Amino acid sequence: MRVFQNFGLYPAYMRRLNKLAASVSSFSERQQVFFSDSFGACHLLNPVIERSGDAFFTTGDDPITQRYWAQEHGLPASTPLAKILLSQIEHHRTEIFYNLDPVRYGNDFVRKLPGTVKRSIAWRAAPSGNVDFGAYDLLVCNFPTIIGAYRSRGWHAEYFAPSHDPAMDRYSTNSTRPVDVLFVGGYSRHHRKRAESLEAVAELRKDFQVVYHLDRSRLTRIAESPLGWLIPSNEHRRPRDIRAVSQPPVFGRDLYQAISQAKIVLNGAVDMAGSDRGNMRCWETLGCGALMVSDAGNYPDGMINGTSIITYDSPRSAVTTIRTLLAQQAKLSEIALAGNSMIRSRYNKKAQWENFTQLCS
Repeated sequence: MRVFQNFGLYPAYMRRLNKLAASVSSFSERQQVFFSDSFGACHLLNPVIERSGDAFFTTGDDPITQRYWAQEHGLPASTPLAKILLSQIEHHRTEIFYNLDPVRYGNDFVRKLPGTVKRSIAWRAAPSGNVDFGAYDLLVCNFPTIIGAYRSRGWHAEYFAPSHDPAMDRYSTNSTRPVDVLFVGGYSRHHRKRAESLEAVAELRKDFQVVYHLDRSRLTRIAESPLGWLIPSNEHRRPRDIRAVSQPPVFGRDLYQAISQAKIVLNGAVDMAGSDRGNMRCWETLGCGALMVSDAGNYPDGMINGTSIITYDSPRSAVTTIRTLLAQQAKLSEIALAGNSMIRSRYNKKAQWENFTQLCS
C-alpha cells in the first residue's frame, strides 16, 4: 500500500524548523531535520517512521521544504504549494492520501487527486464551523463528539488515535525531575477555562517549582507589549501569577526534554473541546514518563483516573490534587509508570498502523 502523509505546521514551529535547518539546502536534508526533532511524531504512521519506500511524507504548507522538492524535480520556483503537493502525489503513485491539513487542502484539492489515489483520508480533531470536508472518503480523529458531528452531515468518519513515539523512551526513564509542575501549550482567548486552572496552579510557585511554557497568541503578545499596557486590553493579558512562571514555548525534542524534567504535567482542554479529552499532550506526557493531571472528561481507552492519569473537577481541586500528589511521591511515581507502560503498549506504532490499514480496507 503506497501511502502519502501530508502534515501541517504551526507558525511557531515553522520558525523553529527554519532555525534548525538553516544550514541545509535540499528536500531530504530538511526532512531529516524535521524527523530528528520529533515534532508531531505521535501522528506519523509507522511506514513514515521506518522510511519505507512505499511511504512518502511532506509538510505541504512549508514553502521552503516544498520548493526544494519542486526545484529538484524541474518545477519552477514560483509553482504554487497546492500544485507541488499534487505533483508529489503523482510522482509517488500514491494509493492512500492521508492529510492532516484538510482546511488548507480541502474539497477542491481532493477532486484534483490523480487516478492512482484509491482513498483519501483526512485527520481533523477540532470543530470546523461550516467547512465542508465531504469530498474526502474518510474523516478520522480521536474525539467521538466530533466524529458524531461529521456523521450527522453524511460524511464517513471513524475513530483513529495518535500513537507512542519510540523516541520518547529515552526521556521516560529520567529519574531526576526537578520541576514539580509543568504546563506546555497555547494561551489565547480560546483557552479561558484552561487559563483559570493555570492561574490557580501558578499560586503553587510559592512552595514548588512551577514552569509554564506558553505559546502566546498574537493578541496576548500585543497586550503585554509596552504599547499594549497603554490601551484597554486586560482580557488578553496573562494574570501576574501566570507571567511569573512563564517561559518561552517549546516544541519537538525540547518539549520531550521539558517533560522529562517534570514530575507532573498539568493539562487542560480548550474551551471548544466539550467533554471529550485526548489532546496531544496526553500522549507526550505519558510517553515521556510524567504524571498527567488533567481536567475530568471522556478520555481515550487506558487513560483512567487514579490508575494511569489523575483528573480534577475544578481549578481549586487541581491545586489540592497536585499538593496531595507531591506529598506522596511513591504514589505519584507509581501512576506515572503505569501511564507510561499503558501508552507504550496500547498505542504503539504497530497497533496504530494496523488500525489505519483496517480503515483503508
